[in-house]
Amino acid sequence: MIIDTTEVQTINSFYRLESLKEVYEFIWIFVPILILVLGITMGVLVIVWLERKISAAIQQRIGPEYAGPLGILQALADGTKLLLKEDLLPSRGNIRLFRVGPSIGFISILLSYLVIPFGYHLVLADLSIGVFLWIAFSSIVRIGLLMSGYGSNNKYSFSGGLRAAAQSISYEIPLTLCVLAISLRVIRWNMNSFLSIF
Repeated sequence: MIIDTTEVQTINSFYRLESLKEVYEFIWIFVPILILVLGITMGVLVIVWLERKISAAIQQRIGPEYAGPLGILQALADGTKLLLKEDLLPSRGNIRLFRVGPSIGFISILLSYLVIPFGYHLVLADLSIGVFLWIAFSSIVRIGLLMSGYGSNNKYSFSGGLRAAAQSISYEIPLTLCVLAISLRVIRWNMNSFLSIF
């Protein structure tokens, strides 16, 4: 049997195109997530800018105007300043607790994105208890707040951590009741069933 080299090259080119198609499909999975995250981030930046401008107008003072045109980049400047601040550690406190507390809060928020569906077939972990898992992951943040306040070995920092945890719990209770009311309407407890409501 004689095999033509052009046929082999054609078959190889189709194989390369098929593998590129899989790569493009994998990349396109992250496009809706990226658009959603960028949209939320831009919305938060605009809301912070509007809040500062309106508060300045109410208090009859000049609002943010030096960072970019009309002060639009003020929130980015504040975020950059926060990232570049010096990390001060308490001299008499528990340094491990003081450092682990914010990490626990940040990691728990990232873990809560596991069960949030970004589309009908785009969910990282489709679990039957997705709603409960989301509520549980978002509840771990309070532990990080308390650890940070307790780790500084200062009664004022600890009372501030308690206050932040109490405030966070007071916001979470109505949110949990609202989410559970919607999930009772849906009957199924996984997060993909929420998409069928709308």
